[in-house]
Amino acid sequence: MTPDFAADAERLAAIALAEDGTRDVTSDVSVATSARGTGRLEFRSGGVLAGRAYADAVAKLCDCRIEWVAGEGAQVPPNTLVGNASGPLSRLLRAERPLLNFLQRASGIATATRAYVAAVTGTTARILHTRKTAPGLRLLDVAAVLAGGGALHRLDLSHTVMVKDNHWWALAAQGKALKVALAEARYRGVEGLQVEVESEAQLRTSCEAGATRLLLDNQSPETVRDWADLARKLRPGIEIEATGGITLDNVRAYAVAGADFISVGALTHSVKAADMALEITA
Repeated sequence: MTPDFAADAERLAAIALAEDGTRDVTSDVSVATSARGTGRLEFRSGGVLAGRAYADAVAKLCDCRIEWVAGEGAQVPPNTLVGNASGPLSRLLRAERPLLNFLQRASGIATATRAYVAAVTGTTARILHTRKTAPGLRLLDVAAVLAGGGALHRLDLSHTVMVKDNHWWALAAQGKALKVALAEARYRGVEGLQVEVESEAQLRTSCEAGATRLLLDNQSPETVRDWADLARKLRPGIEIEATGGITLDNVRAYAVAGADFISVGALTHSVKAADMALEITA
């Protein structure tokens, strides 16, 4: 499923502007209604630029526009001019904080993602997002991961099966076999059959049941290597995803161990916002 980032940008822009109320009393008393303004969008901390579509959506709703001089996903040094914004000055001031909020969050996520991607350069592993996103901001967060060079993972609950520890418990409590559950999913047209395993026994059961991907959660790189080798012998072509406890210090070890995918919740749940500013120049 390809996300509709443009529609999401319009949705979030409207919400962000509504949060600031129906009027800007500061601009009402300090800015002439006929005044126009221009401003520099500066990426002060430097990093990977992301969130342009969301900033554009805010600007458009405020009758402003942004002329970008750096592309989505561009790596830029500190104190770089990335765009010029213009429009009615009072509207530009209203757009300032919401568009910066989107750019700062997205660019922070993209910059962190790029670091993980760089750490696994030379391997075949892909860096993935998770569903550990800010409520309501999932597609913004995912777009930022993609801008940073990461890959698309499960966006919601409706397209991919992902059997995790609590699902294993539910199956056991009902006396239902994993193989039966995955067969039901295939019958319903679901192609992605992912199963989280925490033991070799679960791994064997999952391969026999027809899983298409195994999630090896909170395992050491050495265990990932051993289990990946075993799983590929039992079910050739099965995908291996390492997840849980992944950091910049150890991500390459998981890639070298044979993980096809490495999912990192910290990309979105612990993001450090980039330092960006809009400086009015005229």
